[in-house]
Amino acid sequence: MKKVSELIVKHRALILIVTLLLMIPSFFGMLATRVNYDMLTYLPKNMDTMVGQDELLKEFGKGAFSMVMFEGMPENEVAKARDEIAAIPHVENALWYSSLGDMSAAIPMEILPSELYSAFNSDNATMMLVFYDSSTSADETLEAVLKIKQVASGRAMVAGMSALVTDLKDLVEHEEIIYVGLAAGLALLAMMIFLDNWLIPFVFLGSVGMMILLNLGTNIIFGEVSFITKALAAVLQLAVTMDYSIFLWHSYNEEKRSEKNNEKAMARAISKTFTSVAGSSVTTVAGFVALCFMSYGLGLDLGLVMAKGVVLGVIGCVTVLPAMVLLFDKVLSKLQHRAILPNMDKLSARLLKIFPVFVIAFAAITVPAYVNYKATNDEVYYDLGSSLPERMDVVVANKKLSEEFHMASTHMVLLPSSVSEDKAREMSQKIQAADGVKFVLGLESLIGERVPIEFLPESLTSVLRSDKWGLWMVGSKYDTGSDEVNSQIDELNKIVKDTSPEALLIGEAPAMKDMIQMMGHDFEVVNIVSIVLVFVIIAIVTKSAILPVLLIAIIEVAIFINLGISHLQGESLVFIAPICLSTIQLGATVDYAILMTTRYKTERLNGKDKRDAIRIALSTSTPSIIVSGMGLFAATIGVAIYSDIGMISQICLLLARGAVISMAMVILVLPAMLMLSDKVICITTIGMKKCLSERNK
Repeated sequence: MKKVSELIVKHRALILIVTLLLMIPSFFGMLATRVNYDMLTYLPKNMDTMVGQDELLKEFGKGAFSMVMFEGMPENEVAKARDEIAAIPHVENALWYSSLGDMSAAIPMEILPSELYSAFNSDNATMMLVFYDSSTSADETLEAVLKIKQVASGRAMVAGMSALVTDLKDLVEHEEIIYVGLAAGLALLAMMIFLDNWLIPFVFLGSVGMMILLNLGTNIIFGEVSFITKALAAVLQLAVTMDYSIFLWHSYNEEKRSEKNNEKAMARAISKTFTSVAGSSVTTVAGFVALCFMSYGLGLDLGLVMAKGVVLGVIGCVTVLPAMVLLFDKVLSKLQHRAILPNMDKLSARLLKIFPVFVIAFAAITVPAYVNYKATNDEVYYDLGSSLPERMDVVVANKKLSEEFHMASTHMVLLPSSVSEDKAREMSQKIQAADGVKFVLGLESLIGERVPIEFLPESLTSVLRSDKWGLWMVGSKYDTGSDEVNSQIDELNKIVKDTSPEALLIGEAPAMKDMIQMMGHDFEVVNIVSIVLVFVIIAIVTKSAILPVLLIAIIEVAIFINLGISHLQGESLVFIAPICLSTIQLGATVDYAILMTTRYKTERLNGKDKRDAIRIALSTSTPSIIVSGMGLFAATIGVAIYSDIGMISQICLLLARGAVISMAMVILVLPAMLMLSDKVICITTIGMKKCLSERNK
């Protein structure tokens, strides 16, 4: 690494030029990377709900659908609006009460069941079902939704997943630049307070910013990323990789004390920093890699992007940052100031005097923290609409749908066409009788027994029947993701499977139920994988069997406390937040514990007794841990407070809170656990048995 470091210093100008040139394709790559706002597309493709969605598009040309409502409009104006909507590109069909009769002059409207009228009309509003020939989050669908909203002078309210995706996209695109600004501004403020130079935070930000842009630009290799990944990638990369810049800066200043030649001092600093940063970053990468083991595809999406971002952060720290520091070296030397953090020797000695207090407190808090942690995981919600601001169009539309039509979600049934009309009609009646079902719309339920299906014109039958499937729409009074709708789905699934084993129940609510069942398994898998990966890494770094157990236990309890606070506050978290928090907090903050433990080992091996070794490790590591923890806190807390999107706000709040809790646990509890376990550590750690001599006990 010494020769590589010298080459980096020698060719620093070239490194900066090449990096700046790479920013150009990175910028366009970032713009060209499609963003996916539909969380249901990350479900495994072999699930019935996903298979059914594909069949719906293949056989009926229907991908997504929306419920469109008009309030206080005469019937003739609604009919005109329906014709305008049907003419919008990528609208496959627009079904309304009167339009069903219009499809066939042979069937008078009087024949249609009265239940059908009440399904589409209330005292003050009327509703129509709009089908698209593209998927829920396809660009074509989102464009069609925007045009539907413009119909009837903006009097159309659009509900459903495609409308949610459309509004969510607008909100994220408006907010994400503010996320970056808040994260950068608050991180700058934290570094200016806790570091010893007024200019160096801006240099750090420039270096890390280039790596962030490079990461976002190279996401084009994935084709698309989720909106969560796009919104959080820059914030998270800034939060978890800024430490590496601080490591280099401290190392460079230390080398300058013994080496007057700044270039040689930087070469040495790069060599030392790479060793420590590479080891530190591996646990962070492991946390993100663990997300890739989720069955739910969002984990792979976020995990790959962030793991790539951390690796790029390490590369930037030992290439771009040294070049920038040397470039501004003269100015930097004039802008030094006294660090705000005091000497920690006295505080460290006092904390060690009362170390049994922290051991007892740790033991006492672990069980209740775990109980609250489990309660938080049991209380997560899956309805993405409930995490959005109440003023959003789709939230207003969903509320209106519930108030006016007592309908909160819509399911679809695909029934093989080979099933007889009598069995299909029997299925329809059973579904209608199920708890919470508002209406059932299918050919058999539409015309009853008075008109044979073969007498119907193709203009009507093609909407609800293909050569392979019959299509049924089921209106539900229950919210997506609720316990009530999940019980309803179980009941409906039994009905349709009893009618035909090949029948499929699909839609947003059934897909969300699949997600709920999957996420419990994913949470366990991701937790186990992240703990195992971090355990192996710490065991290799520390060459110890017991230290990984201690370090992971301390951070895991910090995670329990963090998530448990949400339960105590009565706050439900969106389903993805606990999984992301558990892996990221473990991977990003266990470094604090590794830093202190490594110094403790060094001092013990240098002949210090356990108390002196731990005191020195605590006093020397605490400033770095505080700077690191406050950097992560500052980079995420602003986004947590500002964001109107519950999913993003909650993840950032958990990370900000987790940084502070982990920081406190490492500073207060880890030294106490080292004091308690010193003998076991020496026995189970390679090369430390000699520390048990009488002189070092």
